Amino acid sequence: MKLSTQIILAFTLIILLSAADSYSNYMLSLKVNQNSQFLSKSEAVIRNSNKTHRAILQMQSAVRGYLLTNDTTYLAPYYSGIQKVPDFFVEQHTLIDSNTIQASILDSISILHAEWLSYTSKLIRARRENSKTYQYLLDNKLKMHIGKNINDSITKKFKSFERIEYKTRAHHSEMLLHSLSKTRTYSLVFLSLTIFVGICSTSYIVIMITKRINSMVRVADTISKGRFTIVQDFKNDELSALASSLNIMSRRLEKNIQELENKNEELNKFAYVVSHDLKAPLRGIYNVISWIEEDLSNELSPALKDYLDIIPQRTQRMEALINGLLDYARINRKTNPELVDTNALVREITQSIVPREFKLDVNNLPEIFTERLKLEQVFSNLISNAVKYSKPEKPHIEIKCEKIGNVYEFSVKDNGIGIDPEYHQRIFEIFQTLREKNEMESTGIGLAIVKKIIDEQGETIHVQSKIGQGTEFTFTWRNTKAV
Repeated sequence: MKLSTQIILAFTLIILLSAADSYSNYMLSLKVNQNSQFLSKSEAVIRNSNKTHRAILQMQSAVRGYLLTNDTTYLAPYYSGIQKVPDFFVEQHTLIDSNTIQASILDSISILHAEWLSYTSKLIRARRENSKTYQYLLDNKLKMHIGKNINDSITKKFKSFERIEYKTRAHHSEMLLHSLSKTRTYSLVFLSLTIFVGICSTSYIVIMITKRINSMVRVADTISKGRFTIVQDFKNDELSALASSLNIMSRRLEKNIQELENKNEELNKFAYVVSHDLKAPLRGIYNVISWIEEDLSNELSPALKDYLDIIPQRTQRMEALINGLLDYARINRKTNPELVDTNALVREITQSIVPREFKLDVNNLPEIFTERLKLEQVFSNLISNAVKYSKPEKPHIEIKCEKIGNVYEFSVKDNGIGIDPEYHQRIFEIFQTLREKNEMESTGIGLAIVKKIIDEQGETIHVQSKIGQGTEFTFTWRNTKAV
């Protein structure tokens, strides 16, 4: 599966979880809204019920007060109630339109209230107009508690109405709290799932990509060190194309470098053979000149003798160049690494190269695991170079080392004639020399050999020098056993 598809699937899952969370919250919010609206309406129902009941009770009290005192001022709440109570019933019917039980109770209250109004209107009229009729009603109805029974029935009906309302209200309050609790629970669950899925999918993709990229980086690093491995990648995604390209590059580099090494080996063999074969004609020329000088010395003119003296110098320089080429050709030969005491190695080299009049300082050089021959070639050429270009007065050579991590930084410093900064790069090119071409010692190959060895080891070398202020060559060398 492609990486883009995996990322899209992860985001799709997160979006679906978010959508499910939003949908559940929306549905629960509808229930919360419905329950909240019902509770708000229920509060209005209870308030209206209390208001209606209180108005009816005030009417009852007004009638009793009038009947006891015959004072018409007591009837003001009664007549006010006649006007208001019907509106209260209508309003209450509107508020409880969906509850048939409460509507039935409210209708029965309205009927009882109408009966009570009919009964009280007769009493009030008789109290005003006809004492005999009033006395009759008093004896036959009032004393029989007809009005009281009606009022008690109305009170019971109101209590029953309100009991139903409070019960329904409690149910909706519980539903409201339950909806709020579910909303919080669902939100927490979906949020946790979203975070969990997001973290897991992100971690999986990041770890997978990082792991595969790291494997490619390791392969690229091994390729840079000359070990041409490949990436084992069996997935079919965008990184697979990169891994495939890296594998193709590794195989091609391995093939090209193998071909290059074969060609270099052939060239080195050719250079070695040619250089070796050139020595025989040079020896022949040198021997012929020696024979001429020995056998015909009396017959030679002074000018011819001078010319004959130049030829051995030229042949010796030619032989030095050939020997340098042989050394240059032998650089690529591999030897097994071994533990090398560089302090002892440098002492051996200096004893055979450095004259006794030189002041030599060798400062605590380390033991390292490396190819002895190549390190010996580097030190030999650098120390020989320091001797060649030394000053006749108080010549001094200093060799020291500093460890930086797993890398050793060696330096060979002299107080010789120095090198102009404009030649600092050219001196490492083959056959480049700062001395006259006719001087035997200066072949221009020594530093080229040093540079080639340093480059093949993957190390660095640089020079610090000015005219008349000496020269310091600094190069790095790695302890191969610690890698």
